[in-house]
Amino acid sequence: MKNQRNRQFPSKISTTSFVKLYILHLLREKSYYGNEIIEEIKRRLNFKWEPSPGMVYPLLRELEENGYITGWWIEPDKRSIRKYRITNEGSEHYKRIKLLYESIFIDSLDIIKCILTDIYGR
Repeated sequence: MKNQRNRQFPSKISTTSFVKLYILHLLREKSYYGNEIIEEIKRRLNFKWEPSPGMVYPLLRELEENGYITGWWIEPDKRSIRKYRITNEGSEHYKRIKLLYESIFIDSLDIIKCILTDIYGR
């Protein structure tokens, strides 16, 4: 129903879901390791926010377990740096969630624009 009341503010997307989307988005471009993903998200968000390693690394493991990404050790003997790339299944999953989340991001932006105009006169 279009006029149904939504008590959640300002977005219906969790931080975890947002970071999963961003990880898959980045891995479509090239392979990354965990810290590179954190730094790239921070850079692309103009250094206003960054996901924590405690969020990113479990998500990478989950995405790999689900077959959406694949990982390999740069130096298998040391097992210190693991790079990841997206799989075909991951690309399809990315397309689905990207479409699903688009309207949520648009609604969130509209809410923030209204607040900036109404309360801050911007």
